[in-house]
Amino acid sequence: MSRTETTLNPEEYMPLREVVFLTLRRQILRGELKPGERLMEITLANKLGVSRTPIREAIRKLEHEGLVVMVPRRGAHVADITRQELGDVLEIRRSLDVLAIRRAVRLMTEKEVRELKDAEETFSKLIGEDESDLTLLGEADEQFHDIIYRGTRNRRLIQILNNLREQMYRFRVEYLKDIDIRQTLIREHDAIVKAVEERREEEAVRVMKLHIDNQYRTINKALDMRCAGVQNA
Repeated sequence: MSRTETTLNPEEYMPLREVVFLTLRRQILRGELKPGERLMEITLANKLGVSRTPIREAIRKLEHEGLVVMVPRRGAHVADITRQELGDVLEIRRSLDVLAIRRAVRLMTEKEVRELKDAEETFSKLIGEDESDLTLLGEADEQFHDIIYRGTRNRRLIQILNNLREQMYRFRVEYLKDIDIRQTLIREHDAIVKAVEERREEEAVRVMKLHIDNQYRTINKALDMRCAGVQNA
């Protein structure tokens, strides 16, 4: 994924310490600040154009959320992705996505189905590029699922899924890094579109479950490789 420069995301009427916290939190979840990366107070303060005090407060809050760990004599680092965190998030995501796809099959309009097909084609084209940008791929994947969520007509479900989406950013990046899984992703998206288009609810549910389960296996494999790399270092 292309590294973006750290910039402050101002939120109107919000205290500076909260703006700094949300900015750093967003960058961790999106993978712009990577697992294991050291968080230098002076460096972050200079990049964000603030003093070290709101940076220190933000790091403390991020530690409480489990997104930052304090390493003795080495300071603050972005927390690694753990199997427990992965399992917890994807377990919830699987259940909610099954509910979403059931409602979408029943309620999506023909116009929305066409939008879903267009989103799938955009995603496929991005994957087909020689050097796919992980940020763009992640956004395209997100857009595909957002169309399904909107098709549920359930505003509270959409709200919950949108809140969960932030937690999915870290996992989505790990998932899309795997070159071997990308063609499988295209086939799964295509199968979901076809099932929705043909109003085959149980088939749509089957593919959606498979889609999430493959994410779990792929990210677990990445965690295994990372652990092996640490042990061999």
